[in-house]
Amino acid sequence: MKTLNSKETSVFALGGLGEVGKNMYCVMTGNELIITDVGITFPSNELLGVDYIIPDFTFLKKNEDKIKALFITHGHEDHIGGIPYLLQTVNIPAIYAPNQAVGLIKKKLEDHNIRYDNLFVYNEDTVVKFKNMSVEFYRTTHSIPDSHGIIIRTPNGTIVTTGDFKFDLTPIGPMANLHKMAKIGSEGVTLLLSDSTNALNPGMSVSESKVDMALSEIFEEHNGRIIIATFASNIYRLKHIVDSCKRNNRKIAIFGRSMENNIEISLKEGYIKHKDVFVTPEEANQLDPNEVCLLCTGSQGEPLAALSRIANGSHRQIKLQQDDLVILSSSAIPGNSLSIAKTINMLYLQGVKVCTNTSLAEVHTSGHGNQEELKLMLRLFKPKYFMPFHGEYRMLKSHADLAVDCGMPKENTFVCENGDVVTINNGIAKRGGKVPAGDVYIDGERIGEIGAAVMHDRKIMSSDGIVIAVLNIDVKTGTLLTSPNITTRGFVLIQENLELLKQMEDIAKEACLRKLKLPINYQDIKQEVTNSLSTFIYDSVGRNPIILPIIMNIKK
Repeated sequence: MKTLNSKETSVFALGGLGEVGKNMYCVMTGNELIITDVGITFPSNELLGVDYIIPDFTFLKKNEDKIKALFITHGHEDHIGGIPYLLQTVNIPAIYAPNQAVGLIKKKLEDHNIRYDNLFVYNEDTVVKFKNMSVEFYRTTHSIPDSHGIIIRTPNGTIVTTGDFKFDLTPIGPMANLHKMAKIGSEGVTLLLSDSTNALNPGMSVSESKVDMALSEIFEEHNGRIIIATFASNIYRLKHIVDSCKRNNRKIAIFGRSMENNIEISLKEGYIKHKDVFVTPEEANQLDPNEVCLLCTGSQGEPLAALSRIANGSHRQIKLQQDDLVILSSSAIPGNSLSIAKTINMLYLQGVKVCTNTSLAEVHTSGHGNQEELKLMLRLFKPKYFMPFHGEYRMLKSHADLAVDCGMPKENTFVCENGDVVTINNGIAKRGGKVPAGDVYIDGERIGEIGAAVMHDRKIMSSDGIVIAVLNIDVKTGTLLTSPNITTRGFVLIQENLELLKQMEDIAKEACLRKLKLPINYQDIKQEVTNSLSTFIYDSVGRNPIILPIIMNIKK
């Protein structure tokens, strides 16, 4: 682990570089360490049984005494989802978050039975001071209320992180504080870390108000039920759906736990009004179709989410009707296109209309800025150095190229990986080594117990299955009492491969007898059986199942 120079300011990511999600960034000066965000990402299909992926907290645990606070930019899962796991691993003296995020964090900690008393709400006027560093905030526009960028002042220069942002001149919520951004820029910014999610998209992103117009037309014109799947965290989208239902005399039934949680917190904090619009699923089923809107999770085609179960007919409360209109008010997260297409096809097979985001019906817009907005952010802050973050490598590289287009010397841009350290000393920045930064798998309540070996075995079992050989041995005489019993799961169809299984019994028996003698060496027997069966099975059927010999000690 790298020892960082106490006089320099070190900036590095424990997550969020080379990936979309798992955001976690650190700034360290002397004996003070500040963290911004701690998110999760969702596993790809090959990570079987993994629920979430979080950053590796090893460096933070080693430097626990230096941690001053965790600062949250906004309340999305890829920025707050890792908080319960961080608090179980590392002592965090204080967490500062905007109002909406605080509500979501409290709910998350309740779900994990974690009590934490040092959670504070900040706003744009808050200043948090430490011995060597101070932290300020500025308002941004994103798809969730109370989104902020963060300004960190250090002895070696000012560091600005944008969080997630777009520039929407006709937003549903408050405008981004362009004046404060420009003011900070005029004072001098040494290093800017900026959101790269849409760095590959030219032009400006679509305004949320345009989406509102498109959805409003649909609500006014459609006479059947409207079923909308969108991101549960897109509070401004949910707000507009609620307002549209109020204007058009529709009631809303909610499906999906994350949707329920976000609606509950938004009603409590006043971001969403008209509580009287909401009804239970049972009440919705009693209303006329033109009086109903079903708001659900599952816009990414998740198999267990509400929309997927509605589409395949397995939802116990909602059955599709001929005049239903299903709206997917979302964009595909990378890797989810096939799942979304499968859900859409199931909906069409059920005979309902489906509306997705197209140039003819703009029912979704991103909460992240396109290239022209990224350039505007660079122009406002006018940083001396630039480190793109929050994106896959191609996004980071494209964003760095945009900075060069805006007049920044190429050598002043840092396209980094998780763990790479950028050091700043008296206003001069350079690369400065590496700290541990990897993936930690969450499987149920287990944190980091699922490593490469376990994932390797799971992949084998998912593709080639498992073979269990049970050996009954007399421990007194050292004899094999019966032929081995071969059991398989996910390997072959038993009734169609009886001869193969009989041969496997004979192979296991011969292997056992070769190593069976007093005193009994169980490890030698298991290894011989495993090697012999593995070779025979591969030569016979070309597969590599997991071989699990089990020795039963029989005392006569």
